Parts: sequence; C-alpha cells; structure tokens
Amino acid sequence: MKFQWSDDLSAGVLKRQIMKLVDIGRALSGERNLDKLLEMIVDEACRFTNADAGTLYTKEGEYLKFKILQNVSMNIRMGGCSGKEITFPPVELKESNVSAYAAIKDVSVNIPDVYDSELFDFTGPKKFDATTKYRTKSMLVVPMKNHENDVIGVLQLINAQERRTGEVIPFSADFENLVHSLASQAAVAFTNAKLIKDMEELFSAFVKVMATAIDEKSPVTGGHIQRVAELTMMMAKAMNAQKEGPFAHVYFNEDQMCELRTAAWMHDIGKVTTPVNVVEKGNKLEAIFDRIHYVELRFDYLIQQTEKVYFQKKAELLEKHAEKNEIENLDEEMLKEVCTLKEMKEFVLQCNRPGEFLENEKTERLKNISQLTYIDANGHEQNYLSEDELKNLSIRKGSITEEERKIMQNHAAMTLKMLKQIPFTKKLKNVPCFAGTHHEYIIWERIPTWDER
Repeated sequence: MKFQWSDDLSAGVLKRQIMKLVDIGRALSGERNLDKLLEMIVDEACRFTNADAGTLYTKEGEYLKFKILQNVSMNIRMGGCSGKEITFPPVELKESNVSAYAAIKDVSVNIPDVYDSELFDFTGPKKFDATTKYRTKSMLVVPMKNHENDVIGVLQLINAQERRTGEVIPFSADFENLVHSLASQAAVAFTNAKLIKDMEELFSAFVKVMATAIDEKSPVTGGHIQRVAELTMMMAKAMNAQKEGPFAHVYFNEDQMCELRTAAWMHDIGKVTTPVNVVEKGNKLEAIFDRIHYVELRFDYLIQQTEKVYFQKKAELLEKHAEKNEIENLDEEMLKEVCTLKEMKEFVLQCNRPGEFLENEKTERLKNISQLTYIDANGHEQNYLSEDELKNLSIRKGSITEEERKIMQNHAAMTLKMLKQIPFTKKLKNVPCFAGTHHEYIIWERIPTWDER
C-alpha cells in the first residue's frame, strides 16, 4: 500500500505510526484468545488514531454481529474480556447502514460529521446521542479482510481527537490508510486464531466421540471415561488451589489443564483392542455367553439320571413285593442324593458370581466337586467340572483370570502405543505419557509453577 502524506501528519510522526503499526501486528499475531484479540484490535485502533470510541463487528451470514463496543469518555467497555454482554441486535447487511455498506462494497468510509451527511441512515447514532447526551461526529469505518480477501468484519471508529486539545476532528487520510492496514493485519490474526480454536474444538469433539464410543461399547464400563475426565479436572483444580501441603508447589496453567483434560478423555482408547468378552465379563464363567448354563444343565442331567436309577430300583422292588420299609429307605436315599446334587449345583452357581473374596474352603470344595465323575449319554466318563471351569470358578476376587487381567491391563500399553503415533502439538506433547501409563506406572515429575514456565 502506498501512503500519501498529508499536511495533517509530518513525516516523522507518520514514520512513528508505521513503526507502531508493525509492533501492533506482532502483538496481534501472537494472541490466540479470540475475545482478547478482538478487544486488542479496538484498543490499538483507538489508541492509534486517538479515537474516543470504537466498535468491532464480525460478519455472520447476512448480518454484522457486535463483538466489541467501547467508549472512553463514557467509560463503556462491552464484549470481549469485559464480562459485559452486548445486547444490541445485529446489523442487517443493507447499504443504508454505513458499517454494512463498508462490508458489502469492501471500501473504507470516512465521514467528518455524521450530522452533516445524508449518505447513510444515522438514526441509530443520533438516537444514542439523544439518550446519553453524547455527540457522535467524525467516523471512520474500515472493512476487515482475511488472507483470502474476504470481508469477515468491520472496524468502526468514532470521534478522532486532537491530541493536545482533545477537540473532535475528522480522521485524516493518513490515518485512514494506516487503519486500513491495521484492519487487514487484525483480520488475518483473527482468522488464524479462529482457525486454531476451531481445530482445537474439532479435535476435542473427536476425542469425546471416540471416548463415548468406547464407553458405549460395554454397559459394564458405560460413562467411565467421562467420570474419570471430570474427576481428573476436579483434582487438578483442587491442587491449583492448595497454598500449603505437598501440592503447594504444583500449579497447572491453562495449557497444562487442556493437556490433562485431553489425556483423561483418551486414557482408555486402547480398549478398542480389548476383546468384548473380557471387558464385559460379569461372571466368572462368562465368555461370549455365560457358560454357567452348561454347568446348570449338567447338574440337572445328573439329578435326572440319579432319579432314573432310583425309579428303576423302586420298580424292581415293587415287582418283588418288597417290604414297605425297604421302599421307604430307597426313597430317602434317593431324596438325600438328589438334595446333595441340588445343593452342589447352588454352591457352584454362587461361586460363579464375583464376590468380595473366595475363601480357601470354597476353592477346596470346588476342587473336590471337579474330581467327581459321571457317565454321559455317549457312555464316556466326565468330570463334574472341567479344568477350565474349575480355574474360572476358583477366581479369588472379581470375575477374570490372571490371563484375562493381563489382557485387560494391556489396554493401557495399547493406549500409549496408539497415541505415540499421533503428532500432538507442543501444548499436548505429554498426552501419550499421561494417558498411556494410567494403570501400570505412577510417574511423578514436579510440575513447574507459572512463573517458572
């Protein structure tokens, strides 16, 4: 852009302003907080031109939405980091409005006195003046264009002031060129910051979708990842608040909190490789389905066979016209053996359900039961319990064997292996370590304080 120096600004002053513009550009390019960035744009533009007020709009669809509104003499700061929400409705993109015109036509508009201009509808500023006793006079409206030359917003400055006297004066042509350059730098900085924020939000959303998919994979672990993430952040915030004690030196800054939150959401991503039958093993004999049903059928078969044998014996006694007490003794003997089998069956069913701890007496009894044999329908001798059934039923605590436990615990190593393949940004470089070692290791490294960083 070629600047035409006017009588309003000397070459020395203009040179200083251009250097100031360069400094502002550096500051804007380094800011990633969108609200703070937009506020900084208006602050610097007002300071640069010695304007009393400034407004920044962003283009959203067919409207210009208020983002920042400032007025120095009236002590008004709204939007941005001020904590005060702008309640004014968005400006419709119609050429009758000066800001909308600048956005539509992609041109700067410099008006010495809005009360002497009939080019645009200034009903809004005049109504504001009548209500507040303010006097809107000079106005400079500049479109903000991104690197693709698209208008993404509008910067509006009001009432340029003579630096020595404070008198409201028109915005000089030199200032118009410089502010146009500032608006272009600001637009690129805003676009970059928004792009980075959008990418971070996209990544965060993707991480949560993956975590939800893993949680929903099994009703046994449903909601676990979300609860871990919430608990992790609660603990981190509590540690940040500690002024005394072992965690007094620990402080997680904003970037570290983001890193910790991401790691918490991704800590179980390795479970996508864990077999479903291990993750969902609710009972000891459960695999693809609960094999306890086989054991139940087996004991039911044993009971039926026992009753069958006794009924045959009873039939023989009746044919021989045996004594009544002999038949009664046979019935008692059958009832006793059937009750024993039923009680044995109930005991095995109880052992299949994971409890606090399986005592030695119970494991010994299971072993004894497994050594009992019967003849199956094909004439083959079988044990009451197979070796694998005995092994699973004898699990002391929980429902998984040591082999299955190793498979389950391996998800942490898989998490580390999978996450190491992702090119995390510098801000998230510790995510694989934090997420991948959540079971097998406790890594403690003193977290630097904010000042130390």
